[in-house]
Amino acid sequence: MYTFVMILQVLCGLFVIAVVLIQSGKSAGLSGAIGGVADSFMSKNKARSLDAKLARATKWVGAAFIVLTLVLNML
Repeated sequence: MYTFVMILQVLCGLFVIAVVLIQSGKSAGLSGAIGGVADSFMSKNKARSLDAKLARATKWVGAAFIVLTLVLNML
């Protein structure tokens, strides 16, 4: 059981690393802070974009990683 959970944790860790590296930067720089965000097609459909899906995947796999860490601590 310990080995199986450890393998799952390693896979979750590698997946989190890969997803974080694939995501684009969130900062718009100085121009975004001064000018604001324009109403464009991309800003209206942020929930369906690849970045939104990657952010959701990061949250879920990160939570699974934390749970697996707690389980390994109890074993």
